[in-house]
Amino acid sequence: MGKVKRKKKKHNVGAPPGELYYTGQDRTERVKITLIEYNETDFFEQNFYDLSECVDHVRDDMVKWINVDGIHKIELIEAIGKLYHVHPLTLEDIVHVEQRPKFEDYDNYVVAIMKMIYFDSHVQSEQLSILLFPNMVISFQEPHGGDAFDIIRKRIRDGKGRIRKMKADYLAYALIDAVVDCYFHSLEKIGEKIEQLDEEIMHDHQRLASLKLHDLKREMIFLRKQIWPMREMVNNMMRCETTLINESTDVFLRDLHDHIARIIESIETYREMLSGIMDVYLSNNANKLNEVMKALTVISAIFIPVTFIAGVYGMNFKYMPEIASPYGYWATWTVMLSVMIGLGVYFKRKKWW
Repeated sequence: MGKVKRKKKKHNVGAPPGELYYTGQDRTERVKITLIEYNETDFFEQNFYDLSECVDHVRDDMVKWINVDGIHKIELIEAIGKLYHVHPLTLEDIVHVEQRPKFEDYDNYVVAIMKMIYFDSHVQSEQLSILLFPNMVISFQEPHGGDAFDIIRKRIRDGKGRIRKMKADYLAYALIDAVVDCYFHSLEKIGEKIEQLDEEIMHDHQRLASLKLHDLKREMIFLRKQIWPMREMVNNMMRCETTLINESTDVFLRDLHDHIARIIESIETYREMLSGIMDVYLSNNANKLNEVMKALTVISAIFIPVTFIAGVYGMNFKYMPEIASPYGYWATWTVMLSVMIGLGVYFKRKKWW
């Protein structure tokens, strides 16, 4: 079983608030910017590697979604912040990949920061930041291959559902909802692993059980840390008085809150299941040890009187009555065998063996 991958942490100690420095893994690839514009009748999608070219294609009469795939280019993040008047503290949160999920309200935009979680033999995550402006959404994500937005892109391309009829706030909700749906998929995979591990424990296939159990407990702790603050984030979105989120979107946010509550309940259930499996594992090991100790104790109890007899007749005294007897050797063996067989039968009747 693989382990949960951890980001390489970097700390710029003493840096002033708002100074940008990327805290993720070192990367050199180009940052891809995807522009999607749509309304009920028109649709446009194109990838760019230059911000100015992307901005030239932006139309005011359409809902715009700019997805930045890569946050390691500080110059690009600063340029986007300057262009759309993003607060330096928000830009700092975008490039700090260990950021806790949260929602914040500013004068001209709102921002939701969360973790996009996907499952590839083990749990992996990448930071996702979604900025909602009037009639526009900008999303920043790390290019780790765990993109949850393909289903949203397909719905926009095909014009299915209500997304092409709604405003940018519904698009922001749809993106967050797609991320939460990936949480369900990851939990389903972990649940399958927990069931498999439970069967291995019950069938005494415990050679690697302790390592698997340890890895699963680490993954559940990691998931809980990343998902638990999401409930507070959505709560803040529902209570926010910003005009960027319409009342018509509130009902969808409430449904999103219910989904996150279900995920948190599933996480707690799986944690309890793992604790139960751990108890069973320790109990099985203790029972096996008890069986071994019981067998050794019975064997010792059988051989103690025989050892005593052998010790008595092994003493080097010159005058011992049985030494001169021609039947002494066989008589001693008869007594020792009788004692051993008698104790064995006694322990068997007592079900101690």
